[in-house]
Amino acid sequence: MRTGVAIAVAGALGALSRYGLEGTISRRWPGAFPLGTFVVNITGAFVLGVVFTVASERVMVAPWLRTSATVGFLGAYTTFSTLMFESYRLASDRALGLAALNVLGSCAAGLVAVYLGVVLGRVL
Repeated sequence: MRTGVAIAVAGALGALSRYGLEGTISRRWPGAFPLGTFVVNITGAFVLGVVFTVASERVMVAPWLRTSATVGFLGAYTTFSTLMFESYRLASDRALGLAALNVLGSCAAGLVAVYLGVVLGRVL
């Protein structure tokens, strides 16, 4: 019960954080490329690397707390479905280069971000 409630609360905070950051970035830097979603997903990947590494290798954190942070907050903060939908829209608009950049760039940058997060988590 505690884990479920913690995931729900953390998920609500993650979703609100995503909404706020993505909206702020999109308003400040409008354009065809979905920069807000890109930044949210990459920062989420980085933070996931740090949190999971610290919570499983450095500090003993209760499993329910680690799960609420990773599954709840970061699961709601990042969004694969939006990444795919925005890539589809770019491809439908015949912006094939931007669509490819969005998918491939997000995957490459996300992998690098997780790696850097794990490295930072091990240094802490």
